[in-house]
This record gives sequence, structure tokens and C-alpha cells, in this order.
Amino acid sequence: MTLRLFVDAPAPLATGQVLDLPPGPARHVQVRRLQPGDALTVFDGRGGEWAATVQQMGRSQVTVLVGTHDPVEREAPCAVTLAVGMPANDRMDWLVEKATELGVAEIRPLVTERSVLRLDGERAERKRQHWQAVAVAAAEQCGRTRVPMVHPVRALAGTEALPSAGAGGQGWVLSVAPGAKPASVLRSMSGPHWLLSGPEGGLTDGELARALAAGAQALSLGPRVLRAETAPLAALALLTAV
Repeated sequence: MTLRLFVDAPAPLATGQVLDLPPGPARHVQVRRLQPGDALTVFDGRGGEWAATVQQMGRSQVTVLVGTHDPVEREAPCAVTLAVGMPANDRMDWLVEKATELGVAEIRPLVTERSVLRLDGERAERKRQHWQAVAVAAAEQCGRTRVPMVHPVRALAGTEALPSAGAGGQGWVLSVAPGAKPASVLRSMSGPHWLLSGPEGGLTDGELARALAAGAQALSLGPRVLRAETAPLAALALLTAV
């Protein structure tokens, strides 16, 4: 399988460009033991991907020649922003990886009233960078040509935790309350969406009310209680399925 690499370049990639790969992608080439003349695929997150060829290998430097651009798009039919009360341990890593594979456009990690995982300051930023790297690796593996943005960790009770009214399209909040719409309604939905899901202990009544006031509709995933990392992926799959 041809190696695919995301190149976070300040300017768009271009056919004929001789490119020194950043340290991360360069390490991937070295680990795979590619040699001058070997083929790979690169993308910059702006759309499409490029055929490329290794030109030179050094101890820490890899130079490639950017070849033909393929304007292929493998994005979901609608953009979905996932706002999620972060599950603890390594389950947030798993959630970010699988959400990227399913086509999520943005991920907003949240601290809620019942969160087990609580992050702030430098630790929160280190985690955000780690999750962004997880999203990059998942996009490289699954064939996406765009990488979802992982936003800074915020408190659900604070400002900018949820998309502003209208900007994120239709909002949904996962709920077990009576009267919540069945998840089957998502199959006929188009346009952008945002989806709020709680942590292990779920959202409080106040947090649910906050989401509804922000324009979300309550959404039920059925009679079974799903884990904090499973529930948002189940709803995401319904929204992004082709």
C-alpha cells in the first residue's frame, strides 16, 4: 500500500515542487525504509492529493518531488462538528481516531459537570496537540484529503463551547429523556450539523437545557445505554453515511 502523508505546509503544494518534508512525515518515510525513486502520496488538507517521489534521503531529512495532483474528495456528504464530554483514559484517543475515519469535520473536547477527565492550561494544550496528531494519522490511513480540526479544550458552561447559532447548522444533543427524536431522523438530514454528547456520567439537566437553548434538538439512540465513546460515533455514522 502506498504511503500517504499529510504535509502541513504554509502554502499550497504544487506539481513540480521539490519539498523537504517536515520532521513528522520524514520519520514515517524513514521508518518505512523508502528509497530514492519510491512513490508515495502527499496531501495538505486543502483538497485533493498529489503523487510524489522520494528524491533524497538523509539522516533526518527527506526530500520529495511533488507530482500530479488528483482532485479527489472523500469527505462526508455533510459537515459535522462533534462536541463531546471527553471520556477518560485512552478512550478519547479512540474516539478521535474513529470520528476522523467516519468523516467528522471538527471536534470540540469539553469539560462538563460530570467529567472524569478534567484538563486545563498546558496539560490541556498538550492533549489537544496529541489528539490533532491522532486525527492526522487517521486521515492518512483512511484516505481523507482533509484533516478535522481539534479545538482547544473548553468548559461546556463557558462561552464558545458550542457552535454559534446558525453557524454550525442543525444541532443535536444525545439524550435519554422522553420525547427525544429517534436517531432514524438523521438519515434524511442534509446540511451542516453539530452534535453534543456527554461524558461517562452523561449531561446534567442544566447542560441539556443549555444545549436546547442553543438550538439543539434532543436525540435518542434507542433503549440501550451506550458508552461515552460509542454514542457519538453511532450518531456520527448516521449523519456521514453516503
